[in-house]
Amino acid sequence: MLEPNFKYTHKIVNLLTRISAAREVILNSPLIPKWEVAIRREAIFRNAHSSTSIEGNRLSLAQVSELAQGREIMASRKDKQEVLNYLKVLENLGNLTNGREISEQNILNIHKMLTKETLENSGDCGVYRNRYVVVANRLTKEIIFRPPSNRNVPILMKDLIEWLNSKDEEKRELDPVIEAGIAHYEFVRIHPFIDGNGRAARVLASLILFLRGFDLKQFFCLDDYYDSDRQSYYQALQSVDQKTLDLTNWLAYFVEGVNVSINAVKERVIRLSSERLKKTKKGQIALTERQMKVVEIINQTGKITNRDVRTLFRISDEAALKEIKKLLALNIIKSKGKGRAVCYILVGD
Repeated sequence: MLEPNFKYTHKIVNLLTRISAAREVILNSPLIPKWEVAIRREAIFRNAHSSTSIEGNRLSLAQVSELAQGREIMASRKDKQEVLNYLKVLENLGNLTNGREISEQNILNIHKMLTKETLENSGDCGVYRNRYVVVANRLTKEIIFRPPSNRNVPILMKDLIEWLNSKDEEKRELDPVIEAGIAHYEFVRIHPFIDGNGRAARVLASLILFLRGFDLKQFFCLDDYYDSDRQSYYQALQSVDQKTLDLTNWLAYFVEGVNVSINAVKERVIRLSSERLKKTKKGQIALTERQMKVVEIINQTGKITNRDVRTLFRISDEAALKEIKKLLALNIIKSKGKGRAVCYILVGD
């Protein structure tokens, strides 16, 4: 099983403390649900743009947003497909595993989703590489990293997955941010696939933060931090000595990225926190995934009907009405129109 080698420096400990404090502010801030949806969607768009951009995708953030909303844009088929694939993975982050454990099949499925219709050889999609590869600078073609032999990939991935699911007390007490950083690096080091390893590693880090309860609402945009200074990102990855595999420098960089990202969210949440909710002491309104999706649809289209809810979740009329009544009771939505023409809009619109 994997045995990560790193030290808790003063910098790492201080950053983890700041992260914890910022997270508490976010979790305890009263937000109107429509703003929660907006923050989540923006984070997903920015992550999809930044993570694919790191690997050469040419779409702008504005184009990613347009594409995500089903609008046609002028771009190559591959660039569009890469972004659509990444968006789909992030939008389904909570459904990528069965429970808190991450299986080998989960990893293969994630890669398959990320690389669908984008690889030269479709047979490389969702399967470990069957040949030796090197990582080279895109511009100079200089070899910057030599991953392990393809023969060792299944064994190394098994070790990583076993570590991720370990019930060992020391592992269970590990901060989710540190765990995500270790997994991110180890995945990149193993380089299990022919292509798409960077994207898959960044999704894995996001998935760990989600499963460990750190970023359940998907508010954070880590990939923006990497993309803002790609040279520093690659230098941090390359700073790990391949003989000792001491991850201390890499983790300091990774934790700093989480700190920057979470504080950006904190500042925005503070600005958006509803004074009305504070005064009435209702606190933050917790929504289920279904309820968040309903609010998201209303945010996009301006309204929703019972039939829309029924179709969206493939449930009965009675079950759809039940979901709507919950949101009505929370005073998040209100009805508009009568009879068959009735629809539902956000309160305040």
